[in-house]
Amino acid sequence: MRVPLLDLKSQYRSVGQAIEAAARRVFQSGHFILGDEVVAFERSISDLAGIEHAVAVSSGSDALLLGLMALGIGPGDEVITSALSFFATAGAIVRLGARPIFTDIDPDTFNLDVRDALGRVTKKTRAIIPVHLFGRVADTTPLRQTGIPIVEDAAQAVGARGLAAAPFCTLSFFPSKNLGAAGDAGMILASDASLAAKLRLLRAHGSHPKYVHHEVGGNFRMDALQAAILSAKLPFLSDWNARRRQNAMRYRELLSQTPLILPVDSIKPGWHVWHHFVVRAPDREKLRSWLSEREIETEVYYPVPLHLQPCFSAWGAKLGALPHAEKAASEVLALPIHPELTADQIDFVADQIVEFYRRPH
Repeated sequence: MRVPLLDLKSQYRSVGQAIEAAARRVFQSGHFILGDEVVAFERSISDLAGIEHAVAVSSGSDALLLGLMALGIGPGDEVITSALSFFATAGAIVRLGARPIFTDIDPDTFNLDVRDALGRVTKKTRAIIPVHLFGRVADTTPLRQTGIPIVEDAAQAVGARGLAAAPFCTLSFFPSKNLGAAGDAGMILASDASLAAKLRLLRAHGSHPKYVHHEVGGNFRMDALQAAILSAKLPFLSDWNARRRQNAMRYRELLSQTPLILPVDSIKPGWHVWHHFVVRAPDREKLRSWLSEREIETEVYYPVPLHLQPCFSAWGAKLGALPHAEKAASEVLALPIHPELTADQIDFVADQIVEFYRRPH
Protein backbone atom coordinates (compact mmCIF):
# COMPACT_ATOMS: atom_id res chain seq x y z
CA MET A 1 0.00 0.00 0.00
CA ARG A 2 1.54 3.32 -1.05
CA VAL A 3 1.24 6.07 1.59
CA PRO A 4 2.49 9.48 0.39
CA LEU A 5 3.69 12.14 2.79
CA LEU A 6 1.46 14.60 0.92
CA ASP A 7 -1.35 13.95 -1.58
CA LEU A 8 -2.28 17.15 -3.39
CA LYS A 9 -3.69 15.19 -6.34
CA SER A 10 -6.37 13.69 -4.10
CA GLN A 11 -7.04 17.08 -2.58
CA TYR A 12 -7.47 18.56 -6.04
CA ARG A 13 -10.07 15.95 -6.94
CA SER A 14 -12.21 17.19 -4.05
CA VAL A 15 -11.82 20.96 -4.62
CA GLY A 16 -10.77 21.17 -8.24
CA GLN A 17 -13.98 22.73 -9.56
CA ALA A 18 -13.79 25.59 -7.06
CA ILE A 19 -10.12 26.19 -7.88
CA GLU A 20 -10.73 26.21 -11.62
CA ALA A 21 -13.64 28.65 -11.25
CA ALA A 22 -11.43 30.96 -9.19
CA ALA A 23 -8.64 30.81 -11.77
CA ARG A 24 -11.05 31.59 -14.62
CA ARG A 25 -12.35 34.57 -12.66
CA VAL A 26 -8.83 36.00 -12.41
CA PHE A 27 -8.01 35.47 -16.08
CA GLN A 28 -11.29 37.03 -17.12
CA SER A 29 -10.57 40.07 -14.94
CA GLY A 30 -7.15 40.71 -16.47
CA HIS A 31 -5.86 41.81 -13.05
CA PHE A 32 -3.00 39.58 -11.87
CA ILE A 33 -1.18 41.33 -9.00
CA LEU A 34 -2.84 42.53 -5.78
CA GLY A 35 -6.33 43.93 -6.48
CA ASP A 36 -9.76 42.81 -5.29
CA GLU A 37 -8.91 39.11 -5.02
CA VAL A 38 -6.04 39.86 -2.66
CA VAL A 39 -8.06 42.33 -0.59
CA ALA A 40 -10.85 39.78 -0.16
CA PHE A 41 -8.41 37.06 0.89
CA GLU A 42 -6.72 39.39 3.36
CA ARG A 43 -10.08 40.14 4.92
CA SER A 44 -10.90 36.43 5.22
CA ILE A 45 -7.60 35.58 6.93
CA SER A 46 -7.95 38.56 9.25
CA ASP A 47 -11.40 37.31 10.29
CA LEU A 48 -10.14 33.75 10.71
CA ALA A 49 -7.24 34.76 12.94
CA GLY A 50 -9.14 37.45 14.83
CA ILE A 51 -6.36 39.93 14.09
CA GLU A 52 -7.31 43.27 12.61
CA HIS A 53 -4.78 43.67 9.80
CA ALA A 54 -3.64 41.15 7.21
CA VAL A 55 -1.09 41.97 4.50
CA ALA A 56 -0.74 39.45 1.68
CA VAL A 57 2.79 38.89 0.40
CA SER A 58 4.71 36.76 -2.06
CA SER A 59 5.83 33.96 0.28
CA GLY A 60 6.23 32.95 3.89
CA SER A 61 9.94 33.67 3.64
CA ASP A 62 9.23 37.17 2.35
CA ALA A 63 6.72 37.68 5.15
CA LEU A 64 9.50 37.17 7.71
CA LEU A 65 11.86 39.44 5.79
CA LEU A 66 9.28 42.17 5.33
CA GLY A 67 8.22 42.07 8.98
CA LEU A 68 11.81 42.56 10.12
CA MET A 69 12.31 45.33 7.56
CA ALA A 70 9.27 47.15 8.94
CA LEU A 71 10.85 47.00 12.40
CA GLY A 72 14.03 48.55 11.05
CA ILE A 73 16.20 45.52 11.79
CA GLY A 74 19.70 45.92 10.40
CA PRO A 75 23.45 45.63 10.99
CA GLY A 76 24.45 45.51 14.65
CA ASP A 77 21.05 44.20 15.77
CA GLU A 78 20.40 40.82 17.33
CA VAL A 79 17.29 38.72 16.75
CA ILE A 80 16.59 35.71 18.95
CA THR A 81 15.05 32.61 17.40
CA SER A 82 14.85 28.84 17.69
CA ALA A 83 17.62 26.58 16.44
CA LEU A 84 15.09 24.04 15.13
CA SER A 85 13.19 25.51 12.20
CA PHE A 86 13.21 25.85 8.43
CA PHE A 87 16.12 27.91 7.15
CA ALA A 88 13.98 30.94 6.21
CA THR A 89 13.48 31.83 9.88
CA ALA A 90 17.15 32.65 10.32
CA GLY A 91 17.82 33.56 6.70
CA ALA A 92 15.59 36.63 6.95
CA ILE A 93 17.62 37.91 9.90
CA VAL A 94 20.97 37.52 8.18
CA ARG A 95 19.77 39.01 4.89
CA LEU A 96 19.23 42.30 6.75
CA GLY A 97 22.72 42.23 8.23
CA ALA A 98 21.56 41.35 11.73
CA ARG A 99 22.83 38.50 13.88
CA PRO A 100 20.67 35.48 14.71
CA ILE A 101 20.89 34.41 18.34
CA PHE A 102 19.83 30.78 18.49
CA THR A 103 18.05 29.25 21.46
CA ASP A 104 17.51 25.66 22.43
CA ILE A 105 14.08 24.03 22.23
CA ASP A 106 11.61 22.63 24.70
CA PRO A 107 12.18 18.89 24.15
CA ASP A 108 8.49 18.10 24.71
CA THR A 109 7.01 20.57 22.20
CA PHE A 110 9.92 21.29 19.79
CA ASN A 111 9.15 25.00 20.21
CA LEU A 112 11.58 27.64 21.42
CA ASP A 113 12.70 27.30 25.06
CA VAL A 114 11.30 30.49 26.58
CA ARG A 115 13.69 30.54 29.53
CA ASP A 116 16.66 30.10 27.26
CA ALA A 117 15.39 32.88 25.00
CA LEU A 118 14.89 35.29 27.89
CA GLY A 119 18.40 34.53 29.11
CA ARG A 120 19.85 35.59 25.75
CA VAL A 121 18.27 39.06 25.68
CA THR A 122 20.85 41.87 25.52
CA LYS A 123 20.83 45.59 24.79
CA LYS A 124 21.23 44.68 21.12
CA THR A 125 18.11 42.49 20.98
CA ARG A 126 15.68 44.08 18.56
CA ALA A 127 13.20 41.22 18.02
CA ILE A 128 12.37 37.65 19.00
CA ILE A 129 11.05 35.11 16.48
CA PRO A 130 9.32 32.16 18.15
CA VAL A 131 8.39 29.40 15.72
CA HIS A 132 5.07 27.56 16.05
CA LEU A 133 6.75 24.40 14.84
CA PHE A 134 4.79 21.57 13.23
CA GLY A 135 1.52 23.48 13.80
CA ARG A 136 1.69 23.70 17.61
CA VAL A 137 1.31 27.29 18.81
CA ALA A 138 3.77 28.33 21.51
CA ASP A 139 2.68 30.55 24.38
CA THR A 140 4.48 33.83 23.66
CA THR A 141 3.15 35.67 26.74
CA PRO A 142 6.47 35.67 28.65
CA LEU A 143 8.26 36.94 25.55
CA ARG A 144 5.74 39.74 24.97
CA GLN A 145 6.17 40.88 28.56
CA THR A 146 9.74 41.92 27.74
CA GLY A 147 8.44 44.71 25.48
CA ILE A 148 10.68 43.42 22.67
CA PRO A 149 8.83 43.10 19.35
CA ILE A 150 7.70 39.52 18.72
CA VAL A 151 7.52 38.25 15.15
CA GLU A 152 5.72 34.91 15.31
CA ASP A 153 6.74 32.46 12.62
CA ALA A 154 3.43 30.67 12.13
CA ALA A 155 4.24 29.31 8.68
CA GLN A 156 3.09 25.86 9.81
CA ALA A 157 0.14 27.00 11.95
CA VAL A 158 -2.44 28.33 9.50
CA GLY A 159 -5.87 28.16 11.10
CA ALA A 160 -4.60 27.77 14.65
CA ARG A 161 -5.91 29.72 17.62
CA GLY A 162 -3.60 31.64 19.93
CA LEU A 163 -1.75 33.78 17.40
CA ALA A 164 -0.99 37.13 19.02
CA ALA A 165 0.70 39.28 16.33
CA ALA A 166 2.65 41.46 18.74
CA PRO A 167 3.41 43.20 16.48
CA PHE A 168 3.56 40.63 13.64
CA CYS A 169 2.67 37.05 12.87
CA THR A 170 3.78 35.53 9.56
CA LEU A 171 2.02 32.78 7.60
CA SER A 172 3.03 30.63 4.66
CA PHE A 173 0.77 29.22 1.96
CA PHE A 174 3.42 27.05 0.35
CA PRO A 175 1.61 24.20 -1.46
CA SER A 176 2.33 21.64 1.27
CA LYS A 177 0.87 23.76 4.08
CA ASN A 178 -2.53 23.10 5.68
CA LEU A 179 -3.83 25.83 3.37
CA GLY A 180 -1.66 25.73 0.26
CA ALA A 181 -1.45 27.90 -2.83
CA ALA A 182 -0.53 26.79 -6.35
CA GLY A 183 2.94 28.23 -5.79
CA ASP A 184 4.44 30.60 -3.26
CA ALA A 185 2.34 32.97 -1.16
CA GLY A 186 2.38 34.33 2.39
CA MET A 187 0.74 36.71 4.82
CA ILE A 188 1.62 39.03 7.68
CA LEU A 189 -0.91 39.56 10.45
CA ALA A 190 -0.45 42.82 12.33
CA SER A 191 -2.11 44.29 15.40
CA ASP A 192 -1.16 47.91 14.70
CA ALA A 193 -2.63 49.99 11.85
CA SER A 194 0.47 52.13 11.34
CA LEU A 195 2.72 49.09 11.08
CA ALA A 196 0.29 47.43 8.67
CA ALA A 197 0.41 50.56 6.52
CA LYS A 198 4.21 50.39 6.54
CA LEU A 199 4.10 46.75 5.45
CA ARG A 200 1.87 47.65 2.53
CA LEU A 201 4.25 50.43 1.54
CA LEU A 202 7.35 48.24 1.72
CA ARG A 203 5.82 45.31 -0.18
CA ALA A 204 5.57 47.53 -3.30
CA HIS A 205 9.04 49.07 -3.37
CA GLY A 206 8.09 51.73 -0.81
CA SER A 207 5.99 53.49 -3.44
CA HIS A 208 2.94 55.68 -2.75
CA PRO A 209 1.62 57.20 -4.89
CA LYS A 210 2.87 55.31 -7.91
CA TYR A 211 6.51 56.09 -8.76
CA VAL A 212 7.03 58.12 -5.58
CA HIS A 213 9.23 56.06 -3.25
CA HIS A 214 9.36 56.98 0.43
CA GLU A 215 11.46 53.97 1.49
CA VAL A 216 13.45 51.22 -0.16
CA GLY A 217 11.16 48.22 0.00
CA GLY A 218 10.89 45.28 -2.35
CA ASN A 219 8.59 43.35 -4.65
CA PHE A 220 6.67 41.32 -2.06
CA ARG A 221 3.21 41.43 -3.65
CA MET A 222 0.83 38.48 -3.77
CA ASP A 223 -0.51 37.41 -7.15
CA ALA A 224 -4.27 37.66 -7.60
CA LEU A 225 -4.31 34.09 -8.90
CA GLN A 226 -2.86 32.74 -5.66
CA ALA A 227 -5.30 34.79 -3.59
CA ALA A 228 -8.26 33.49 -5.59
CA ILE A 229 -7.13 29.87 -5.28
CA LEU A 230 -6.55 30.24 -1.55
CA SER A 231 -9.96 31.84 -1.12
CA ALA A 232 -11.51 28.88 -2.92
CA LYS A 233 -9.77 26.42 -0.60
CA LEU A 234 -10.26 28.37 2.63
CA PRO A 235 -13.80 27.03 3.36
CA PHE A 236 -12.30 23.53 3.55
CA LEU A 237 -9.51 24.44 6.01
CA SER A 238 -11.43 23.80 9.21
CA ASP A 239 -12.44 20.32 8.07
CA TRP A 240 -8.93 19.54 6.83
CA ASN A 241 -7.43 20.58 10.15
CA ALA A 242 -10.00 18.47 12.01
CA ARG A 243 -9.02 15.45 9.91
CA ARG A 244 -5.35 16.06 10.65
CA ARG A 245 -6.17 16.04 14.34
CA GLN A 246 -8.16 12.81 13.97
CA ASN A 247 -5.22 11.23 12.16
CA ALA A 248 -2.85 12.37 14.90
CA MET A 249 -5.02 10.92 17.64
CA ARG A 250 -5.28 7.63 15.73
CA TYR A 251 -1.51 7.44 15.40
CA ARG A 252 -1.13 8.16 19.12
CA GLU A 253 -3.45 5.27 19.92
CA LEU A 254 -1.88 2.76 17.54
CA LEU A 255 1.74 3.66 18.35
CA SER A 256 1.42 4.06 22.11
CA GLN A 257 3.19 0.76 22.85
CA THR A 258 6.16 1.35 20.54
CA PRO A 259 9.54 2.87 21.50
CA LEU A 260 8.61 6.05 19.60
CA ILE A 261 8.27 9.27 21.58
CA LEU A 262 5.00 10.66 20.26
CA PRO A 263 4.20 14.36 19.77
CA VAL A 264 2.14 16.06 22.45
CA ASP A 265 -1.07 17.93 21.87
CA SER A 266 -1.59 21.49 23.06
CA ILE A 267 -3.42 21.87 26.37
CA LYS A 268 -5.35 24.76 24.81
CA PRO A 269 -8.06 23.75 22.31
CA GLY A 270 -7.29 24.75 18.76
CA TRP A 271 -3.65 25.64 19.45
CA HIS A 272 -2.36 22.71 17.40
CA VAL A 273 -3.28 22.17 13.75
CA TRP A 274 -0.99 19.17 13.21
CA HIS A 275 0.84 20.38 10.12
CA HIS A 276 3.27 17.53 10.75
CA PHE A 277 3.12 14.44 12.96
CA VAL A 278 6.73 14.26 14.13
CA VAL A 279 7.93 11.42 16.33
CA ARG A 280 11.28 10.77 17.96
CA ALA A 281 12.44 7.44 16.60
CA PRO A 282 15.15 5.12 17.91
CA ASP A 283 17.12 3.75 14.93
CA ARG A 284 15.54 6.47 12.81
CA GLU A 285 17.42 5.83 9.59
CA LYS A 286 16.75 2.10 9.73
CA LEU A 287 13.08 2.75 10.42
CA ARG A 288 12.89 5.23 7.58
CA SER A 289 14.45 2.74 5.17
CA TRP A 290 12.06 0.03 6.37
CA LEU A 291 9.07 2.28 5.72
CA SER A 292 10.41 3.43 2.36
CA GLU A 293 10.75 -0.18 1.22
CA ARG A 294 7.03 -0.50 1.96
CA GLU A 295 6.20 2.68 -0.01
CA ILE A 296 5.53 4.78 3.07
CA GLU A 297 6.96 8.26 2.63
CA THR A 298 8.52 10.09 5.58
CA GLU A 299 10.63 13.22 6.06
CA VAL A 300 13.13 14.62 8.55
CA TYR A 301 12.31 18.13 9.83
CA TYR A 302 15.12 19.14 10.28
CA PRO A 303 18.35 17.12 10.01
CA VAL A 304 20.73 20.03 10.78
CA PRO A 305 19.77 22.59 13.44
CA LEU A 306 20.25 26.18 12.36
CA HIS A 307 23.16 27.01 14.65
CA LEU A 308 25.18 24.23 12.97
CA GLN A 309 24.43 25.27 9.38
CA PRO A 310 27.70 25.94 7.51
CA CYS A 311 26.64 29.44 6.45
CA PHE A 312 26.30 30.47 10.11
CA SER A 313 29.69 29.13 11.19
CA ALA A 314 31.13 32.66 11.46
CA TRP A 315 29.23 33.08 14.73
CA GLY A 316 31.13 30.23 16.31
CA ALA A 317 28.38 27.84 17.38
CA LYS A 318 29.77 24.41 18.18
CA LEU A 319 28.28 20.96 18.41
CA GLY A 320 26.88 20.58 21.92
CA ALA A 321 25.89 24.23 22.30
CA LEU A 322 22.15 23.52 22.09
CA PRO A 323 21.76 19.89 23.13
CA HIS A 324 17.97 19.54 22.93
CA ALA A 325 17.81 20.88 19.37
CA GLU A 326 20.74 18.72 18.34
CA LYS A 327 19.25 15.58 19.87
CA ALA A 328 15.91 16.25 18.22
CA ALA A 329 17.56 16.69 14.83
CA SER A 330 19.05 13.21 15.16
CA GLU A 331 15.74 11.56 16.10
CA VAL A 332 12.78 13.36 14.47
CA LEU A 333 10.74 11.67 11.76
CA ALA A 334 7.55 12.99 10.17
CA LEU A 335 4.87 10.45 9.30
CA PRO A 336 2.09 11.11 6.76
CA ILE A 337 -0.79 13.02 8.39
CA HIS A 338 -2.46 14.90 5.53
CA PRO A 339 -6.28 14.98 5.54
CA GLU A 340 -6.59 12.74 2.49
CA LEU A 341 -5.17 9.74 4.40
CA THR A 342 -7.54 6.81 4.74
CA ALA A 343 -8.00 4.78 7.92
CA ASP A 344 -6.45 1.79 6.14
CA GLN A 345 -3.35 3.81 5.29
CA ILE A 346 -2.89 4.99 8.88
CA ASP A 347 -3.33 1.43 10.15
CA PHE A 348 -0.81 0.20 7.59
CA VAL A 349 1.79 2.79 8.66
CA ALA A 350 1.29 1.91 12.33
CA ASP A 351 1.43 -1.83 11.65
CA GLN A 352 4.72 -1.48 9.80
CA ILE A 353 6.26 0.58 12.61
CA VAL A 354 5.13 -1.96 15.22
CA GLU A 355 6.58 -4.76 13.10
CA PHE A 356 9.89 -2.91 12.73
CA TYR A 357 10.40 -2.56 16.46
CA ARG A 358 9.45 -6.20 17.10
CA ARG A 359 12.42 -7.30 15.04
CA PRO A 360 15.88 -7.59 16.62
CA HIS A 361 18.23 -4.67 15.89
